[in-house]
Amino acid sequence: MSKIKYLLLGTALSMTAMVSTSAAADGAALYTAKMCQTCHGPEGKAPIMGSYPKLNGQNKDYLVAQMKDIKSGARANGMSMAMKAMVANVSDEEMVAIAEYLSQVK
Repeated sequence: MSKIKYLLLGTALSMTAMVSTSAAADGAALYTAKMCQTCHGPEGKAPIMGSYPKLNGQNKDYLVAQMKDIKSGARANGMSMAMKAMVANVSDEEMVAIAEYLSQVK
């Protein structure tokens, strides 16, 4: 009986990882799901305040680095404190997917 329990647990964990991976592959959906458009506007083109950056067309590596620095606290200037709560629940894989999407929006 315990072998079946471990098999089911392993299957459930594998399915969770697959869902997470496939979700991260869709940066546009993640951009919406993580509420990025709330401040940066649709497709990162129209921030709600002049002090918020436009994200569309930005370099992917730069975007990932900024999100990681804000999440870790390495960047704590400007409006980064408002962003810290927003990126707290965004995985590194999701950051890459969102940044890939935004880098392609013209």
